Amino acid sequence: MKQTIRSILSKHGNLPVSVENIVDSADLYDAGLSSFASVQVMLALEEEFDVEFPEHLLNRKSFSSVVEIETALDEILKDQAA
Repeated sequence: MKQTIRSILSKHGNLPVSVENIVDSADLYDAGLSSFASVQVMLALEEEFDVEFPEHLLNRKSFSSVVEIETALDEILKDQAA
């Protein structure tokens, strides 16, 4: 899942540095992720994983790192399976 997240960040995050050079726990906003780009990333993630981010996960923290994005997706996918 992390590789898919990284691929989406690479395509839609408009980061000034290579996603491959960012550790999983690094703050993506510190790396240059803008609010607009985070929305583009969210939309791409929703399409890729066939999910919809619930309102309580539509916040800066949910998209602040690869780890946080993966945690949010895990929660959504777990809720869908239930």
